[in-house]
Amino acid sequence: MNRDNGKKAENTPLAVRSGTLYVVATPLGNLEDLAPRAQRVLAEVELILAEDTRRSRKLLVRYGIRTPLSSFHEHNQRQRLARILQRLAAGDSLALVSDAGTPLLSDPGLPLVRKAREQGIVVAAVPGPCAISAALSVAGLPADRFRFAGFPPARQAARRGWLTTLRDDPDTLVFFEAPHRLPAFLADAAECLGASREAVLLKELSKLHEQARHGSLEALRRWLEEGGPERKRGEFVIVVAGLGAPAAQREEARRVLRLLSDQLPRREAVRLATEITGVPRNILYRLSLEQDPTR
Repeated sequence: MNRDNGKKAENTPLAVRSGTLYVVATPLGNLEDLAPRAQRVLAEVELILAEDTRRSRKLLVRYGIRTPLSSFHEHNQRQRLARILQRLAAGDSLALVSDAGTPLLSDPGLPLVRKAREQGIVVAAVPGPCAISAALSVAGLPADRFRFAGFPPARQAARRGWLTTLRDDPDTLVFFEAPHRLPAFLADAAECLGASREAVLLKELSKLHEQARHGSLEALRRWLEEGGPERKRGEFVIVVAGLGAPAAQREEARRVLRLLSDQLPRREAVRLATEITGVPRNILYRLSLEQDPTR
């Protein structure tokens, strides 16, 4: 076990530190995507906390890593939390991994990271693959501002209500969805967000049969339904364009908002600017904050 002696040379990898919780990103599907630092950390810690030990073991075998594994998932994380924190406090270095990608992004681990922080335990990121950033990098939709919405509610009524709250969001939206619910999600998204809303359906990111399908939400729904059961198999990320105002309309909204803000409180200025310009209220509110964040 390498221990941190407090010295490091530039461009020299840091040794694994005692009593540190490492949050390690693992491949989305292609096992070649495990970063060299992640390989070293996983090999040097005393224990790896894995969402599914069967999946993680395949990765460890691929790289000849023999570190012990312990299951740590949403159904047992609270029961095992105290013991894990004790080990960290006693000086053991541990790694937290999810089934694929970066932990805590729609994966278990938040209670552990929060408690570790509260107790003064060092939590270190070992960055790497992430389905969200991978999807945005190839979707061809604006990625300067986006909202990761995660998994939609499973029941239709709840899902439609939830989608309706996102309808006027100007930022690009990123969703995860299970294959068996994907057709229903696309149908509800087309109805609640708009059938013509631009979107990208990404299937099996980083894997042998990776595929990206561009089109409107309605076109993607039809493509999925018309392709047979094979199209519905795999892991999916859906990236949906935000409801952005055209540049000219946004510039006029800025002008109107500036004039109103000189005379009215922010909330009232935004309300009136929405009525005058037709630009969604949440967009105007953000423009107001950009113009004067301290007001």
